[in-house]
Amino acid sequence: MSAAEADRAPALRAGDLEKLRGYLTQQLIRALEQDTPPPDKRQAAVQTLLEQAFEQTKLHLDRATRAALFREISNELLGFGPIQPLLDDPEVTEVMVNGPRKVYVERKGKLERANVTFEDDAHVLRVIDRIVLPLGRRVDADNPTVDARLPDGSRVNAVIGPVAIDGPSITIRKFSKERLGVPDLIRFDSLTDTMAQFLEACVKAHLNIVISGGTGSGKTTLLNIMSSFIPETERIVTIEDAAELQLQQDHVVRLETKSPNLDGKGGVDIRGLVRNALRMRPDRIVIGEVRGGEALDMLQAMNTGHDGSLTTLHSNAPRDAISRLETMVMMSGMDLPLKVVRQQIASAVDLIVQQSRLTDGSRKVTYITEVAGMEGDIVTLSDIFRFEQTGMSAEGKVKGALKPTGIRPMFMERLRAAGFELGSAVFMEGGKKS
Repeated sequence: MSAAEADRAPALRAGDLEKLRGYLTQQLIRALEQDTPPPDKRQAAVQTLLEQAFEQTKLHLDRATRAALFREISNELLGFGPIQPLLDDPEVTEVMVNGPRKVYVERKGKLERANVTFEDDAHVLRVIDRIVLPLGRRVDADNPTVDARLPDGSRVNAVIGPVAIDGPSITIRKFSKERLGVPDLIRFDSLTDTMAQFLEACVKAHLNIVISGGTGSGKTTLLNIMSSFIPETERIVTIEDAAELQLQQDHVVRLETKSPNLDGKGGVDIRGLVRNALRMRPDRIVIGEVRGGEALDMLQAMNTGHDGSLTTLHSNAPRDAISRLETMVMMSGMDLPLKVVRQQIASAVDLIVQQSRLTDGSRKVTYITEVAGMEGDIVTLSDIFRFEQTGMSAEGKVKGALKPTGIRPMFMERLRAAGFELGSAVFMEGGKKS
């Protein structure tokens, strides 16, 4: 049959197509078990074997249906099933599986429902196993949650029953193959050129900086970019739950947490890595995110000669970031008075950079705030730059301006000592419109 005749061939019914998919899959599995090709040739081998198995059926499908069928089978065996096309889509930044029939994606900062489904809960579980088993992780009824990192750097979280009530869930934060820099953030109106110069001076002057923001606000991206200001001559130790940072310097030691083994032993958490990092002669400690008791170890490191540390935490505003740090220090198990905790924070942290995802999906640095010290029992904050929203455009875009507040930070002498003479114009009102 010619290609034109194949295109005009009657379509198979859905049930018949499903049977054909199952038959071809089984034939392919048998063939691969008999002769397993090397990883770099597996995709081509699968395509060849599929074509051979299909020819033996003597069936005829139009080219589009046949190509789609082959693609689905290939994704099921070599990729992550129905969500593989979403992972291959460069516009998709996050994939969220809420159950077999509910798959969502984040595209250009907005959530939308994806036009893909799984067969059932068991199908989702098979994909979870395919993701985590090669990474040395496991997920079962006794360990129903897992965090993992794909070979390309994408971050994966999977949750199954009994914790996931409505069925197994998968969340994949895709790894960006495009390494963003300061010019990109300026082009996206995420910050102004003046703000970027100020942040560069703060990093090079060894200020301790906390990047605060909500989920998906771009904290890790901003941390990557700000860490690029660290000079090549300095030794950097990075600490992460799942390695996402892409530091460009040569002298970098990357540390990643380790889950306990089946006996519950052998685990290494962020807190253990922070303590170990102090013995590695770091010039800088960069923590991907603080979530618990390691906050106390981080603050103590900042207060004992490890200036220039960078980290992120989940919070919606600079003031909330201080409260989060207080709470996390309390989680360390040390019975410290609240005033002492606040004194630790005020003396350790110099700057809070607030990253936000706005209602239109855009991401901006909405505050750059100095931790100015203590007044009585309260940690005092001073906004150096902030984003002021003025309304919404007809297209649903947030309107506003990134501008300085007119307040000069108290650490100006430290910036001068590092060779940065920032004029008063940097801190004068008159920001960039967005």
